[in-house]
Amino acid sequence: MTTQNVTHDNKSRDNKSHDNKSIVQQALTALVATGDVDALAPLLSDDFLHHRPDATSQTKLEWLAAVSAALVPTAGMQVEIQHVLADGDHVVMHSRRRLPGGGPEITVVDVWRLDDGLIAEAWEIIEPASQAAANLTWWEIR
Repeated sequence: MTTQNVTHDNKSRDNKSHDNKSIVQQALTALVATGDVDALAPLLSDDFLHHRPDATSQTKLEWLAAVSAALVPTAGMQVEIQHVLADGDHVVMHSRRRLPGGGPEITVVDVWRLDDGLIAEAWEIIEPASQAAANLTWWEIR
């Protein structure tokens, strides 16, 4: 009996993970396809928070404005998704992004938390590929 419940819970969790993964992929596809944050906005909860590495947070409107401003200098950027992993209400995406014409490359890890079918929180880590070797000994950087 316990095994059946665990199996059922795992199937339910797997379905939720799959749905959440699809929502994140839909959001990013909409943004890339249109180049317009208006396509992304309906997929974010009203109380969405973007947690920044400097320990500050941005609200939905602040983050959408920042994304919109970044679309101009990154126009034509190539996004190569390496992995999309989902576990319950969290989705993690690992990607490589390059500016056109041999421009700089970054590696990005995004973590998304979903609630009721909407993206509620986001975290991201961005590492310029040219600085990767130096970051392997980050404790020596002063």
